[in-house]
This record gives sequence, structure tokens and C-alpha cells, in this order.
Amino acid sequence: MMGDCMERMTVQIHTEFIKLDALLKYAGVVQTGGQGKELIASGSVFLNDEVCTMRGKKICPGDLVRIDDRMIEVKREN
Repeated sequence: MMGDCMERMTVQIHTEFIKLDALLKYAGVVQTGGQGKELIASGSVFLNDEVCTMRGKKICPGDLVRIDDRMIEVKREN
């Protein structure tokens, strides 16, 4: 099953949203903004189970971002 080997991580933000490219860098998925831009443009990034190719897309608490076998859950920092 696909979900069994998925790496899940939680990223907490203290703002209303974080842009997708910034989230990928913040979560350590990519090292640079350029790598994030390429990854997003390639169609490899899913936001709430839909392909997202907009690097400036606002990601809010409750959203799920998936790249390959990684799942990033965004939560509001308390």
C-alpha cells in the first residue's frame, strides 16, 4: 500500500499562510528557491491531492502538501 511508506511531517507556521515555494524550503524538501521552483513546475507537488504548479500558492493551516513519498501537514503554531 502506498500510505505505509509515506514520510509524514508537520510544519507549524505562526502566520496566516506560507507560500508553497517557501514551505518546501522551510521543510527541508529543497535547498534553494530555484530547486523549489523547478519541483513545483514539474508537476510533482500536490496540494490537498491536486497537482499545484503555482509556486506562490498560499498554503494555510490544515493543508496537506505531498511530494513523492513525503506528506507535509501545515498547522498553526500555538
